[in-house]
Amino acid sequence: MEEKQRETGQGSLVFAINGQRFEVSSVSPSTTLLEFLRTRTPFKSAKLGCGEGGCGACVVLLSKYDPVLDKVEDFTVSSCLTLLCSVNGCSVTTSEGLGNSKDGFHPIHQRFSGFHASQCGFCTPGMCVSLFGALVKAEKNDQREPSPGFSKLTVVEAEKAISGNLCRCTGYRPIADACKSLAADVDIEDLGFNSFWRKEETREAKMSRLPLYDHIHEISTFPEFLKREIKSPLLLDSERYSWCKPATAEELQSLLKSIDADSKTRMKLVVGNTGMGYYKGLEHYDKYIDLRCVLELSSIRRDEEGIEIGAAVTISKTIEALKEENNRVFNSECKIVFKRIALHMEKIASEFIRNTGSVGGNLVMAQRKHFPSDIATILLAAGASVHILTGTLHEKLTLDEFLERPPLDSKSVLLNVKIPNYAAVKNISSEMDSKLLFETYRASPRPLGNALPYLNAAFLTEVSCLKSSGSVVLNKCRVVFGAYGTKHAIRAKEVEKFLSGKILTIGVLYEAVKMVKANVVPEDGTPSPAYRSSLATGYLFDFLFPLIDISSKILGGCSDEYCNTSLSKDAQIKQKYSQLDHVQLPTLLSYSEQVLELNHDHHPVGQPIKKVGAALQASGEAVFVDDIPSPTNCLHGSFVHSIKPFARVKDIKFKSKLLPDGVSGLVSVRDIPKGGENRGCTTSLGTESLFADGLTQYAGERLAFVVADTQKHADIASNLVEVDYGIENLEPPILTVEDAIKRSSLFEVPPFLYPKQVGDISKGWAEADHKILSAKIKLGSQYHFYMETQTALAIPDEDNSMVVYSSNQCPEYAHVTIAKCLGIPEHNVRVITRRVGGGFGGKAMKAIPVATACALAAHKFRRPVRTYLNRKTDMIMTGGRHPMEVTYNIGFKSNGKVTALQLDILINAGISVDISPLMPKTILSGLKKYDWGALSFDIKVCKTNHSSKTAMRAPGEVQGSYIAETVIEHVASTLSMDVDYVRNINFHRYDSLKLFYDVAAGDSVEYTLTSMWNKLAASSSFKQRVEIIKEFNRCKVWKKRGISRVPIVYQVFVEPTPGKVSILSDGSVVVEVGGIEMGQGLWTKVKQMAAFGLSSIKCDGVENLLDKVRIIQADTLSLTQGGMTSGSTTSESSCESVRLCCEVLVERLAPLKETLQAQMGSVRWDELICKDMNFDVLLILTFRCSQALRYLTVEVNLLTGETAILRSDIIYDCGQSLNPAVDLGQIEGAFVQGIGFFMLEEYTTNSDGLMVADGTWTYKIPTVDTIPKQFNVEIHSSEHHRQRVLSSKASGEPPLLLAASVHCATRGAIRAARQQLHSWGCMDESYSTFNLEVPATMPAVKELCGLDSVESYLQWEMGRKSRSG
Repeated sequence: MEEKQRETGQGSLVFAINGQRFEVSSVSPSTTLLEFLRTRTPFKSAKLGCGEGGCGACVVLLSKYDPVLDKVEDFTVSSCLTLLCSVNGCSVTTSEGLGNSKDGFHPIHQRFSGFHASQCGFCTPGMCVSLFGALVKAEKNDQREPSPGFSKLTVVEAEKAISGNLCRCTGYRPIADACKSLAADVDIEDLGFNSFWRKEETREAKMSRLPLYDHIHEISTFPEFLKREIKSPLLLDSERYSWCKPATAEELQSLLKSIDADSKTRMKLVVGNTGMGYYKGLEHYDKYIDLRCVLELSSIRRDEEGIEIGAAVTISKTIEALKEENNRVFNSECKIVFKRIALHMEKIASEFIRNTGSVGGNLVMAQRKHFPSDIATILLAAGASVHILTGTLHEKLTLDEFLERPPLDSKSVLLNVKIPNYAAVKNISSEMDSKLLFETYRASPRPLGNALPYLNAAFLTEVSCLKSSGSVVLNKCRVVFGAYGTKHAIRAKEVEKFLSGKILTIGVLYEAVKMVKANVVPEDGTPSPAYRSSLATGYLFDFLFPLIDISSKILGGCSDEYCNTSLSKDAQIKQKYSQLDHVQLPTLLSYSEQVLELNHDHHPVGQPIKKVGAALQASGEAVFVDDIPSPTNCLHGSFVHSIKPFARVKDIKFKSKLLPDGVSGLVSVRDIPKGGENRGCTTSLGTESLFADGLTQYAGERLAFVVADTQKHADIASNLVEVDYGIENLEPPILTVEDAIKRSSLFEVPPFLYPKQVGDISKGWAEADHKILSAKIKLGSQYHFYMETQTALAIPDEDNSMVVYSSNQCPEYAHVTIAKCLGIPEHNVRVITRRVGGGFGGKAMKAIPVATACALAAHKFRRPVRTYLNRKTDMIMTGGRHPMEVTYNIGFKSNGKVTALQLDILINAGISVDISPLMPKTILSGLKKYDWGALSFDIKVCKTNHSSKTAMRAPGEVQGSYIAETVIEHVASTLSMDVDYVRNINFHRYDSLKLFYDVAAGDSVEYTLTSMWNKLAASSSFKQRVEIIKEFNRCKVWKKRGISRVPIVYQVFVEPTPGKVSILSDGSVVVEVGGIEMGQGLWTKVKQMAAFGLSSIKCDGVENLLDKVRIIQADTLSLTQGGMTSGSTTSESSCESVRLCCEVLVERLAPLKETLQAQMGSVRWDELICKDMNFDVLLILTFRCSQALRYLTVEVNLLTGETAILRSDIIYDCGQSLNPAVDLGQIEGAFVQGIGFFMLEEYTTNSDGLMVADGTWTYKIPTVDTIPKQFNVEIHSSEHHRQRVLSSKASGEPPLLLAASVHCATRGAIRAARQQLHSWGCMDESYSTFNLEVPATMPAVKELCGLDSVESYLQWEMGRKSRSG
């Protein structure tokens, strides 16, 4: 590799990165751009988040130069899928290339920082590049010049720029605001809380304070030296790189023929390589053939017959071509069809995938591998045809024929696809003036796409309005469904035949819907088959019913004259279907309000300063573990895990013939040194083995650790390991909590951890007027989905010691475990953690075995060893949140007051203890937020043959709080009472709060829940909104809304946390704490506290102390007993520890200050610090409670089960916030993570307990299009209290519990839907009692709203009309 500019070597791979020249003399053709960036350049901003193109962490800008047109084309790409050889002659821009700490940060970086849009920071560089790509694209549009400081982007474009990027920390709202702040049409008043201006300032002042964006002098994305080099084509040496780039179809066929003659050569055709994100094949290919320059495959042609799109044309370019307005070849109806196709394509994947993924590649995947393609469905409905070349044989087939034929072999190439011009196929008669109608549909977990559909559909029909009768006639139609669990998209030809030529009536539509239900039948094994069939009927109904609706409005006295007026049915059809506005693109966020009360008593504590290092995170300069350069001779590791839940491990060996070069060997339990222990985790509650020892006890258990020269080779090798299992004479595994109870497989909960019963349950039952017995709740797991997967780097050091860099929430526990495993003294181990790319509990216990395995491998090979788990392995091994099954009995009075609650809870803890003994206590903590009168429970922690479940943000509390809400709603439903009334009557008074929470209740003035409850109702006009929603539900048939108001009370415990403050000779300050920065703003709060604590010396210059303070990484030999960063209070305990350190330092500096003051009159801070001082103080703190409320409105689409969150209002008691900006981010981020748990994230396993939802394709966390459209938060400042750290309260975990309000509001909308079904005669009086699953996915919601609701409605309508007629 060379970075200097020189004449290009003949046939070499040459490109630029951030303006630097790179020439690569040799490289494997399978090498990705991301792999090269991270291993062979200093640019680390592009991160590996998933390896599937599904998260956006690796996004970079790719620029191509056309020397003929002297034009640069810029577009974002997913660098984890983009092959390095494909960027020959291109320029790559990463986030460091936009700006950095040396050259100055880009306005994008500054705005992300100023809008508090970066927490852990791992995803932020990818977000910034995605936004930059949108800016560059917008600047090339012929739009009017924006105001100074703004771009040509629109607000909608700005929001959509990051719609394909995942973030697990922020809740997206501040990210969207940072993006919108650059938009030309933004209303500055709509932007949320930031560090640039105060709310009361004028619009002009606010605009002037934004970091200036100068779109005219924006950075050059393509360096001049590279333009000069590519005046002549830069062709790669095909032999050296095994990369061929034919220019014509003839050259391509010649290549294919020569390869076919050599049976040993494995060949791969590539365009964007995006298919590797879905089909993660690790097989080796000898030769790659790049199709992007084949003329016949890369062209777009238009003629009177239609538009022909080359198979290698990207989806993005296809969208542009279909949206083109200036083309006069096609009439307006044809253009409408093309635009409908384009709009649907914009929901496929994300833009950085569409920019490289090709239309032909998508269709070939659908044809060869049965990929659930949207493109196949919509083009099939559009009547498209394809052109295939096999040798010298040219074939033109309809898309139907193409999809149904046997899979294409390697000799055949798809050349192009043609979408016809519909003007040539319309039927026109004197009796009827026909109109062409085309519509497409898809149901997926995310409105803007980036998620595979449950089903997609497209309908093309020619309709006419009979002038004599005013009826609508379907002359002919195409009805197509796909992605519902079939091999490929299909035409429902029976339905087409039935509808063609029919006058459209409700009866005709009813028969067609029944036919669709009978024809759209998913294959066996498809999840939610009945739901998918129901979607098909719903979409056909949605397409055709408006035509009947139009007919009914103008029937009754329709004359020929009337039909020829502008109000005729014909005109109404045209109006309804000819405007693009009919395609309602999902809007993202509207105006949101953040209400904060700043505390100036302890300046700078209480001020909303920017997060420490936010700009560094945005530019990609913040160093995570995997960003640390590999030491010399570094090896890389990859885990081999079990796929059996309970079996003997007889043998582990490689499939040697397929093994890649560079594999050093396997590390297993046999490699643990003499005196060491098979220890993967150590806590006060128990231990966990590092590797299975002869017997694997769960699917996903670590069996071995493969070590190789690169991470890629290690991953490949781990997949080539063969494990010989045996189950002879073994009992069946325990895979359910019921089995665990039968076989008495339980973990013991120490008595001091088991909660106490509350009240007299017998008395409670005696006082009850009503009882509900044996009601059930089932709660599943949730994966943490931190953006940075588990990672560690172990380096052997002198004297048999080991230095380990670990992304870890509890380095102290890792330190102890590594020492035990290696059999060395603890002083020979040093664990260092600078920052964590998201943790949420998943990098507490579960990070320890990863660090220990690296240390063991490094000990064995006496070489540095590192690992970065791929997303699939991480998901399988991490374990996730505790699933549980709950049975409850409840007694209550006729007024809704609960008198007794009895619970039986079975917790699935998995195979090892982890934190599971704490779960009973935390569950009850969340549950006790209501006064249950008397509370009795039996909680069992079950040991099963699953991966051990672990801490996940608000472990136990979120389940307990949800159980409480379910019980309250069940009582309200049984009594037919308003659920808010039932909540209110069961609120604690202070005496009952003391009974349930004991000393944790605090003083009576701290119980602010009831006052906040009333405040929320008043501030959000809650009662008026309830009435508005009732009216909405009365008027709307196919959409229903629900509203819910939910309280939480959260008990937190403060653990011991050490702190160390050092004042250096120049007056700068270094602070070290036991707490780990993982996005929660711990460093920021600690920095503020240090500045506040030292400022009490009251000398000149202390007002600038904040800039002099630096927080450094955790080091287990520098600061011992760091404990675990968890429980939402580590920031506060770290702050208190630092504050008391500062008190000691100030006390010791005071005499010197007085002496100097007597001599000099005034003393500056720098003068005072004349000697090097270093003081340590270790502290232990107490605990306290947090309270909050949320009101929320949702809207449910009854045809699909899709739930949209329209508005949310949170009031959160933060006490006296240490940093309102940080706490606001924690509140929003935790709540959105809760949305994932309650609404989206399905943790699915196979029959052996192995997680199968193991990537971004199958596990869907919230995105910017799934959060509340209006996201309002108020931070309530409660009274000062001496037992809290400067009167602050926790904010990291409690807000997650509030997301239960989404689930409750959805229940309300479903109840309205079921009431409607009851009015149609489809449900009995029990319609209001039902159980909504967690998560409340689209299939779950739709099932409760009626899988046959369309048929029921049509039957009801037919009956109503027959009765009235």
